[in-house]
Amino acid sequence: MPFIGRQTMLGRLRKRVAARQPIIGAGAGTGISAKFAERGGVDLIIIYNSGRFRMAGRGSLAGLMPYGDANAIVVDMAREVLPVVRDVAVLAGVCGTDPFRIMPVFLRELKAMGFDGVQNFPTVGLIDGTLRQNLEETGMGYDLEVAMIREARTLDLLTCPYVFDADSAREMARAGADVLVAHLGLTTKGSIGAKTALTLDQAAARVQAMHDAARAVREDVFVICHGGPIAEPADVEYVLAHTTGVDGFFGASSIERFATEVGIEEQARRFRSLALPDEPGNGTRQPATGNRESGTGPGGPARRKAAKKTVTSRR
Repeated sequence: MPFIGRQTMLGRLRKRVAARQPIIGAGAGTGISAKFAERGGVDLIIIYNSGRFRMAGRGSLAGLMPYGDANAIVVDMAREVLPVVRDVAVLAGVCGTDPFRIMPVFLRELKAMGFDGVQNFPTVGLIDGTLRQNLEETGMGYDLEVAMIREARTLDLLTCPYVFDADSAREMARAGADVLVAHLGLTTKGSIGAKTALTLDQAAARVQAMHDAARAVREDVFVICHGGPIAEPADVEYVLAHTTGVDGFFGASSIERFATEVGIEEQARRFRSLALPDEPGNGTRQPATGNRESGTGPGGPARRKAAKKTVTSRR
């Protein structure tokens, strides 16, 4: 795919919003997910380690666990996804707290591979309590993710970070982020979705608070919503109707996992519901007559002996 410049993408997003259409971003864990998300009209495609785990039948939070090198996984996924996307910006999910990457160098490598932008994932923003506090205290905090987005901005990469509250929204807006994704937690519904989540009204209030905080810093930043109870198109429609100035939605499980779960199961059930046709005659399959051992049935000794004589006579 050709590299799509940041200004080109921002122009497309502005036109989308001006036409009163929501910006739609899609997570892609496989090449076919990306290919058909593009055909479905999404504006952004994001690939990150959780996509691989999700499409392997595991919960998206596997991306926060020590199951692999998140940044290396994204590089590996790029070989599958980037070649099949034609004209949609593809963003890399970058673990900004990775202590084994020189981040400015890594971001340049991603751009050279063909990525058009970045998002901060895995993110410590999904972690709270004592563990989160300890991460912040020991040099593995959200500030590193903000710094990664700031660096990506200097490279003219499109930046679409996750934010989790008013404070993180302000931080990312100050860092120059282009599109803030207001994250409301693990997506509900489906076979491996969360069971604990906000109500849609609570979700709308939180998204609005993040939007207002970001726009107080910069009026040109886009804000879209993601996760929690915002799982289906009707949920997105509800939240957009109960907020002001929110520009769209980013779906990962909502777009690729739900479609896979429902689509494959329904297609398999359609095949499972088929019946074999009745045999001609009385409408039932007739068993083969005769006995294989006695030689009177198909393939018995008498049949084989006759075949042997035929071959001998041809000689």
